[in-house]
Amino acid sequence: MNLETYIKNLLYRYDCVIVPDFGGFVTKRISAKVNEATHQFFPPSKQLSFNRNLNNNDGLLANYIASVENISFEKASNAIALSVIKWQNEIQTKPIVLETIGILRLNENRQIIFEPTTYVNFLSESFGLHSFESSAIKRYKQEVKNIIPEVTNKDKKGFPIFIKYAASAAILVALGISLYSNNETTVQKEVFAKQQKALEKKIQTATFVISNPLPTIDLTVAQELPKQFHVVAGAFQIPENAERKVAQLKAEGHDASIIGMNKWGLTQVVFASFSDKNDATNYLYKIQNSTSKDAWLLIKN
Repeated sequence: MNLETYIKNLLYRYDCVIVPDFGGFVTKRISAKVNEATHQFFPPSKQLSFNRNLNNNDGLLANYIASVENISFEKASNAIALSVIKWQNEIQTKPIVLETIGILRLNENRQIIFEPTTYVNFLSESFGLHSFESSAIKRYKQEVKNIIPEVTNKDKKGFPIFIKYAASAAILVALGISLYSNNETTVQKEVFAKQQKALEKKIQTATFVISNPLPTIDLTVAQELPKQFHVVAGAFQIPENAERKVAQLKAEGHDASIIGMNKWGLTQVVFASFSDKNDATNYLYKIQNSTSKDAWLLIKN
């Protein structure tokens, strides 16, 4: 079984893919960035890492393989276990090369070191986007010189011509200001008259005011998220046995229920169902450590 293919497909959809008894591949979203030294632009992406401590079976990988290969969950789990044994033996002598994912090797302290691939972007939102390099933009400074014309022409009386023009311009500006001021005063009077008429009209119109109005009530209706993460307790061929199992689990304090039949016609019973994956995973670990080691996580969209 080519296990890395299934891991790669899940990394596009989930932030963490756990290989039971081996470790987990974890992704972290990285925003778009630019290298100012090389003028290279990079689209948003997922940074891939490996955590050896994430080795508890959350059921995600086995359930995905079972659905793709059309086999039982138990057969998929056994196939994963065989691949893990092969990896554990292989890494003792040479690095494990997982195509499109990265390279796993042991360091001097016999710890697993992971080198992720750099040419695959697991962020589906950035599909089709690639890094590119832009040429540098050159900026030029333009010097502006203030040129003051020299006036040498004079009128017949000996006064410079520009003084006469300046005096004429000053007179025109003064007249313009006066006209603008008078016009603005007229406009203000007209606006005030219109506002006064509108106010008188409102006063003449009868209005009714409730002196003691009823208080308003804000109702906020919380929308319940669908519970698509299920901690499975078992599957039963006889529905009556499934109902008895639900009653037993409820008596033990679990929020047990029947979520329907699987594709093999077996009635599925769950310890509890959750809308948040982290809550479901934590509850799964709790059940595996206290009640049933065979419990697993089922994700139903």
